[in-house]
Amino acid sequence: MASQRNTGAGAEAELPEYAGHYRLESRLGSGGMGVVHLARSTSGLKLAVKVVHAEFARDPEFRGRFRQEVAAARRVSGAFTAPVVDADPEAERPWMATLFIPGPTLAEQVKRNGPMASFQLRQLMAGLAEALRDIHRVGVVHRDLKPSNVLLADDGPKVIDFGISRPSDSELRTETGKLIGTPPFMAPEQFRRPREVGPAADIFALGSVLVHAATGRGPFDSDSPYVVAYQVVHDEPDLTGVPDDLVPLVLSCLAKEPEDRPAPDELMRELRSAAASYDTQAFIPLQRTRADEPASAAGLGQTGPARDHAPEAEGDDELSAGDGKISGRSQAKRRPTLRLRRRMVLGAGALGLAVIGALVTVPLLTGGDTVPKSTVSHAEPPWFDAWEVGLSGKQGFAQCSYGTGRLLCAQSGRVFALDPDDGDELWRHTVPKGPSLPPVASGGLVQPTLAQGRGLEALDPASGKPKWRQDAAAYQHIARAGNMLLLTGADGTVTAVDGASGDTKWSHPIPGHPTPAFQSFAGDPLAYAASTSVDTGRTHVTAVDPRSGEVRWEARLAGSLRPVGTADRAVVFLSVGTVYGEARSVVRYEPDTRKVRRATLAVPLEQPHGTVRGNTAYLTGAGGRLVAVDTAALRQRWSVETGMTRTSVPAADERHVYVTAPDGRLIAVDVRDGRLVGQTSVRLGAAGDRVAGALPRPVVVGGRVFGSAPDGSVFGVDGRDPAGW
Repeated sequence: MASQRNTGAGAEAELPEYAGHYRLESRLGSGGMGVVHLARSTSGLKLAVKVVHAEFARDPEFRGRFRQEVAAARRVSGAFTAPVVDADPEAERPWMATLFIPGPTLAEQVKRNGPMASFQLRQLMAGLAEALRDIHRVGVVHRDLKPSNVLLADDGPKVIDFGISRPSDSELRTETGKLIGTPPFMAPEQFRRPREVGPAADIFALGSVLVHAATGRGPFDSDSPYVVAYQVVHDEPDLTGVPDDLVPLVLSCLAKEPEDRPAPDELMRELRSAAASYDTQAFIPLQRTRADEPASAAGLGQTGPARDHAPEAEGDDELSAGDGKISGRSQAKRRPTLRLRRRMVLGAGALGLAVIGALVTVPLLTGGDTVPKSTVSHAEPPWFDAWEVGLSGKQGFAQCSYGTGRLLCAQSGRVFALDPDDGDELWRHTVPKGPSLPPVASGGLVQPTLAQGRGLEALDPASGKPKWRQDAAAYQHIARAGNMLLLTGADGTVTAVDGASGDTKWSHPIPGHPTPAFQSFAGDPLAYAASTSVDTGRTHVTAVDPRSGEVRWEARLAGSLRPVGTADRAVVFLSVGTVYGEARSVVRYEPDTRKVRRATLAVPLEQPHGTVRGNTAYLTGAGGRLVAVDTAALRQRWSVETGMTRTSVPAADERHVYVTAPDGRLIAVDVRDGRLVGQTSVRLGAAGDRVAGALPRPVVVGGRVFGSAPDGSVFGVDGRDPAGW
């Protein structure tokens, strides 16, 4: 793709083609600090990538402020904010990537369609109040809440752009004499005492935003920012056109003194208490509760579309273990106390308590939800002590896998081999820094990096010493399939490399696929390429033997499909929308009979990922919802809201489904009914400005579960007793 061009001259005339390893597809807009592009990650996530203007990239003070923006945005994790996916404040042109949220800004909506109706205003106010609650809980003050920083998504408003936000513990302070913000939406103290601005300033801005949404103008209106500043400090707001029922709330938000303004929770309570009079219950978000609070006590799980489904299925509370049965409760009683070996100090503290959300299970269909007893292992490994290690004090998630009896992890330009029994480091090896795939032992330990100009390197899994190297700069896609590496060039030629020897086994195009990106799944000897037609109406799927390059079968299936796993000689796909990228159904294709069957999801899943174990597909997406679909019976079994903005690709065993949360928690859910059964502690570490492009999938081996966290730690826990984590 040629570099995107902007109008004008100078450094901005030719915009970059990449930000890190994200290819910039189109321009979404431009502001005073940078340009926002639409991009897509290697896993298919749509991203909004903000690239700083070249003139600011040369300013050390601005770089410091941009680092602070990334840190502030990363600390915020809520249903009404856009989560950070990746960032590099140290790049030549600093950039930050967040999940792409389809929908207009509030400013665009009002300009295009005029003032909002009363019920829409209450919905907006409730959503923004909850967003500010989440932002303030982690010690961040936004300081620039305005209509252009509010996105109107299908599931509620999203607050974006933390460009001048300030964590309360930040050392970077507003300089004397500088006013930072947008005058019509600034609080009086931002003009009078800019160095002392706190959360109450965001509440004042919320009131101004509501007036704009209700009238198309602000409560203090003038063409001159100086006049607006005087009005904000001294005059009463003009609320002409604001619905009468909202005037008291808006006035309280626009109080001149910060201590006279309500907190976000107070606003939400007021809106909820008035909901019955205006029939707006569907629009007022419920308060989140602690994860251990029963859903019924908080009114959770009793509103929304899922309530029309049948009640929760009756299921067997016991799992087969050997010749007898061990219930979850009795199993926990027999379990010895875990001894957690800590080798680093973790600073989660009160922040950890603030970000823990409630998990709400939505049972959808009755009958047959118990796990087949034949799927439960009869060989129970012994209990083992939980452990935790820090990889040389480095921050950021590690990407891990298991092989040759070792836990293999890549982090910050290094590969580690850890003893899975106790976390002892067996060896380490330095590799070029850059985005990478998790290391996998397949004859040789292959560590491919995808940054420009870097290549493939295979290490001896016993010692960590290099075995072979190969340049990979010419390849657009790298995939693993068993012991083989499948490398796709720009011309569509696929080259298969033996992971143990580095030898090329075959090299040729795959008919019907211009640049195939392969996927493979554990226990399946084939690799799959899926290409969607130009009109997105059909998907061409080809199954290839990675050892020989022979095509085993081909199919042309209706819709835009993405393979996520295999089950009983069938391939399982997600049917993904082409506009918003949401999954609406699960598709099961049986190559032997060419039969195609579909299971419709109760609610579309945005930015979906999935895995398949047995005949069950476990899916997750933006917003943190986790869904189980029976691909044999073609029905959705359960759905659970994790309370996270996003989670990792799920991993599962016969008892539980596991996902990694952005704050480093490992969350376990019962495979039978979606109940939360355990979670580890928050492991955020220092509020750094680099985050993983994708959350690492948990590693499940022999009843043990291994995870990693943004504080740089890798840890192991016993998967049979998540309640003891």
